[in-house]
Amino acid sequence: MSEDARFEDGADRPLRLKAEDAEDLQVLSSLVQDAVFPLSEVAWRAKERRFAILLNRFRWEDAKKSGRSARDFERAQAVLMFDDVTGVSQQGLDLSDKEVVLSLLSLSFAPGEDGAGRVELTLAGDGAIALDVECVNARLQDVTRPYVAPSGQKPSHPE
Repeated sequence: MSEDARFEDGADRPLRLKAEDAEDLQVLSSLVQDAVFPLSEVAWRAKERRFAILLNRFRWEDAKKSGRSARDFERAQAVLMFDDVTGVSQQGLDLSDKEVVLSLLSLSFAPGEDGAGRVELTLAGDGAIALDVECVNARLQDVTRPYVAPSGQKPSHPE
């Protein structure tokens, strides 16, 4: 008799997910909410039609709701990559300040014609990055083991 996989089975494994539609992208969005990264870790390769960010994501999937231990609040470095990108624009960012640390709030997709559309990365502080895409083609992959969040706290948002 086979047994269903449990959420805990993947707790210490690196995350590797792909998004191919708006619904998939919402899953990635929930996992990168409150990720932080310096502007210097953003790369747009126009010839390759690829946009990527090396970010430090909060591990929402493993954050405990109660209790306090060293594993309660962790981050992991991850690559968030989008392929089939035809253009990139931004709002509210000073592109000359490569060391400014940005905080990613959400990912969303606004559909256009024939599967194309725009992926929007909403940042804290009224900043945003928009990717014109031929289709949703995104990946999120952890590239380091989890580490204790430097703040020792879970990110919070005013309600």
